[in-house]
Amino acid sequence: MECPHLGSSVCIAPDSAKFPQGSPSSWCCSVCRSNKSPWVCLTCSSVHCGRYVNGHAKKHYEDAQIPMTNHKKTEKQEKVQHTVCMDCSSYSTYCYRCDDFVVNDTKLGLVQKVREHLQNLENSAFTSDRHRKRKLLENSSLNSKLLKVNGSTTALCATGLRNLGNTCFMNAILQSLSNIQQFCCYFKELPAVELRNGKTAGRRTYHTRSQGDNNVSLVEEFRKTLCALWQGSQTAFSPESLFYVVWKIMPNFRGYQQQDAHEFMRYLLDHLHLELQGGFNGVSRSVILQENSNLSGSNKCCINGASTVVTAIFGGILQNEVNCLICGTESRKFDPFLGKMLPSMSFRNKRTKNQEGGPMCTLRDCLRSFTDLEELDETELYMCHKCKKKQKSTKKFWIQKLPKVLCLHLKRFHWTAYLRNKVDTYVEFPLRGLDMKCYLLEPENSGPESCLYDLVAVVVHHGSGVGSGHYTAYAAHEGRWFHFNDSTVTLTDEETVGKAKAYILFYVERQAKPGAEKL
Repeated sequence: MECPHLGSSVCIAPDSAKFPQGSPSSWCCSVCRSNKSPWVCLTCSSVHCGRYVNGHAKKHYEDAQIPMTNHKKTEKQEKVQHTVCMDCSSYSTYCYRCDDFVVNDTKLGLVQKVREHLQNLENSAFTSDRHRKRKLLENSSLNSKLLKVNGSTTALCATGLRNLGNTCFMNAILQSLSNIQQFCCYFKELPAVELRNGKTAGRRTYHTRSQGDNNVSLVEEFRKTLCALWQGSQTAFSPESLFYVVWKIMPNFRGYQQQDAHEFMRYLLDHLHLELQGGFNGVSRSVILQENSNLSGSNKCCINGASTVVTAIFGGILQNEVNCLICGTESRKFDPFLGKMLPSMSFRNKRTKNQEGGPMCTLRDCLRSFTDLEELDETELYMCHKCKKKQKSTKKFWIQKLPKVLCLHLKRFHWTAYLRNKVDTYVEFPLRGLDMKCYLLEPENSGPESCLYDLVAVVVHHGSGVGSGHYTAYAAHEGRWFHFNDSTVTLTDEETVGKAKAYILFYVERQAKPGAEKL
C-alpha cells in the first residue's frame, strides 16, 4: 500500500552509526535480546522483535503514541513518529498506523537508501564470516548442521526461504513441492531462459508494483527457486524474483498481507500448467514432457487444454453421481481435479496418549464423509431433465482416476455470520500406506500397490484465522523428515510430524517393487 506517514517517520540517516554491529538479520531485540525476526525503527534506528516473537517492535510504536494521547502535542511530536519499521532480513517496510506493508518511498528515497545500507552490512558480515563458517563445516562437533546418520557424518543440505513480508504461505508450499521428487526434478532439468539483458541481467534485490517488465516467466523463476533449494547453502534463499512474478501474473497475491496457502498452491499450479502448454519465448515445454518416459500418456489428465507435468502428476478424475429422488434419473459427470478439499469434522473420539484432549477424527473419516452418499438440501435442488424442474436429489463422489501425487486439503476454515473461524480438529493421518482403493469407481482394475500412498509433505497453519497466523511445512527427503519454518530448517522425527494439525497433506503413490508377485 501507499503509506502517507513516511515523511514524518523516516528520520534516520542511511549510513547511521547507531546501527548495531554484525549482520542485520542476526541483530537482537533491545528488550528481550531475541535474534528472531528483528525489525529496525526508521525513526530512531532501535531494533525490536516482531509480532511472532514477543512483539516489542509494535510495543515500541505504541509507547511512542502515549504522550500524544494524554498530553498536548508538541511541534516535534507532530512531526516525528515511530510508526514505520523495516524487517532486517527481508528489508520489507511496515507501518503500524496503516497496519500494512509499505511499497512507496519518501521524496528523497530514504527507505531504499536504508534498505541498500542494510544489504551492504549483511554482505560485509557474510564475507567476514565466510572463512569461519567453512572451518565450522569441517568440524562436525561444532557444526549444528552436521548429523550422524547410520554411523557416518552427513551435512544438513536443506535450505530455508526468507520471509518477504507475510510470505510464509508461499514458502510452505514451495518447500513442500520441492520435496516431490518427480515434479521437482522435471523443472530443475528444464533449460534456463534468458529473460533480461544489459543492466537488468542480474538478480533483482527488491521489487515493487510500480516496476514495469512484462517479460516474466513463472516457470523460469520457479525453476531457479527449486534449483536453489537442497544445495547445502548455510544462508536462506530469498525468493523475491519469484514473488515479483507472482505479483505480476496473480493480482490476488499482491501486497504483503497473509494469504491462504492452498489458494496460492492452486493458482501456482494452474499458472504453471498454462505457461507450460504455451512455452516461453518460442520454446515449447511440452516437447520435454513428451520425452519424459516417466510420464506416460496413460497417466495424463487434461485440465484446461493439453497435459503437462502438473496434470500428469497432480491430476485425477472424479465421477459425480446425482440421482433424482422423485423419478430416479441418474446424472453422471466427470470432473478433473488437482487437489480436493476434505471436511475436517469435529468428532470427539478417544485420543491417543500422545495427543492433547480436544476434538479429533481420522483422515479416513474425512475421505468417507467426502465420498459418502448425501442428500442435497433445499438450497441445492437438482434440475432434473426428465422432471423438467428442480427436485430433491442425492449426490455421491467416486474417484475414477487417482493422481501420482494425492493432495488432500482439509477444510480448516468456515464462515460464520461475520467471521471466518478456524476448525481446530486434530485429524489423525497415516505416514505410510494410505489405501485409496475403497474410494475408486472400479477398484478391481487397479494393481495391488497402485492405490497405496506414502506421506511426503504436510503444510500446517498456526493461529486462529485465515488472514493471520503462520504457515510452516514438514517434508520428507531421503528418508529424513525436516521442519521448514521460513529461514529456519530443522531435522525432526515422524512422531512430531504425526502430531501436527495438518492443513494440506501431500501423498506420493507407492511404486511397485520390480519383480514383485501379484496377489
